[in-house]
Amino acid sequence: MIQNIPLEKVLFIDIETVPNASSWEELSETEQKLWDKKTRFQRKDEISPEDYYEKAGVMAEFGKIICISIGMLEKNETLRIKSFANDDEKKLLREFGELFNSPRLRDVILCAHNGKEFDFPWVARRFLINGMQPPTPFQMFGKKPWEIPHLDTMELWKFGDYKNFISLELLAHVFGIPTPKDDIDGSMVSSIYYIEKDLQRIVDYCEKDVLTLANIFRRMRQEDLLQRNINLD
Repeated sequence: MIQNIPLEKVLFIDIETVPNASSWEELSETEQKLWDKKTRFQRKDEISPEDYYEKAGVMAEFGKIICISIGMLEKNETLRIKSFANDDEKKLLREFGELFNSPRLRDVILCAHNGKEFDFPWVARRFLINGMQPPTPFQMFGKKPWEIPHLDTMELWKFGDYKNFISLELLAHVFGIPTPKDDIDGSMVSSIYYIEKDLQRIVDYCEKDVLTLANIFRRMRQEDLLQRNINLD
């Protein structure tokens, strides 16, 4: 039962990603061909590889992480949140990876919404692409399913119904939690990053998602909502 999970060991996490290049024209000829092959069966016949490039931010081979926000529960029932955000993805990942040198995170349990399909593999892949080993909690090779320290609120909500998909926003609504999408949503991240060049706005959005994620998990445990306290040490 999730009620038996020690909350102080749970690391709530959310990432924001964008295409690795701001436009199709910035890709090399080789990258354009590889993108065409990668997306051929996902695109409808009338959609060109160029038009479909706006989706590159959801594919780790063609995108990059611009923000990782994390939250952990303190003894006074506040959620302390910290963000790693940088145009230099390698620097961002290196700083994020150093976090796991802390004794407190030795047996940490990762929690994200749709994390098993998106956040966790994305982080691991981008570490490898940048020439670094992923932190231990993101490494899955050789582990039995029950040995992998990952929680996914979307999976918890499915209750074995693999056809079900629910957004973080909708799940927050049904649990009576304030929406994290009061300013922007995921579809706007790329344009805010490349056109408006407002990384801080994306960080604020990512941190709201972390607080919402933690409160959804609390509701699933029949517990009260958390407050937030920025700057996790």
